[in-house]
Amino acid sequence: MITLALIAVTVVVSMLAWQRPDWLDRLVYWPPAVARGEWWRLLSHGFVHADGTHLAFNMITLYFFGRIMEPALAGRIGPIGFLLFYLAAIVVAMLPSHFRHRRDPHYRSLGASGAVSAVLFAYILLDPWAMLLVFVLPVPAILFAAAYVAYSVYAMRNPRSRINHGAHLWGGLWGVVFLVVLEPRVVGHFLRSLSAPPFFN
Repeated sequence: MITLALIAVTVVVSMLAWQRPDWLDRLVYWPPAVARGEWWRLLSHGFVHADGTHLAFNMITLYFFGRIMEPALAGRIGPIGFLLFYLAAIVVAMLPSHFRHRRDPHYRSLGASGAVSAVLFAYILLDPWAMLLVFVLPVPAILFAAAYVAYSVYAMRNPRSRINHGAHLWGGLWGVVFLVVLEPRVVGHFLRSLSAPPFFN
């Protein structure tokens, strides 16, 4: 499965980068390096993580939702199409931050959160009332999405950490737009599902 391959590559690259800080420096997104032609950083930053918690959260989320979305999308675009969807999400999620911080030598970003958000939000479009476990509490997917977007917007305007909340938001948007363009009927399905919560039936 492409999902398992992505997880394996990301785990291996992240762990190697922790052992070799010079590798990490060559892979993270850093505006001055991109400006001098190291465009691969727009993609490679999605395969390195800050620490074990950062890596585990992203890869566990990718495992649970990627194994559902991969066959759902592969039926239309094939396994390679799903891979390209994921890789494109890494780049697309970073582009707004790239244009915003392209002259900031102190800005750095890493992690697969943007691509993982794309997979997660595409899933929510298919099954908005699915129950997600958030800190061991079951939360309807659509409510999680609303809270996630609201928090990301707030965090972007009130930055207090080095987490790239904008990548989460833009990655999620990429997942939704991609799925709608691929299968426009999903909009009707989403609205019908949204109007009929299963726990009210």
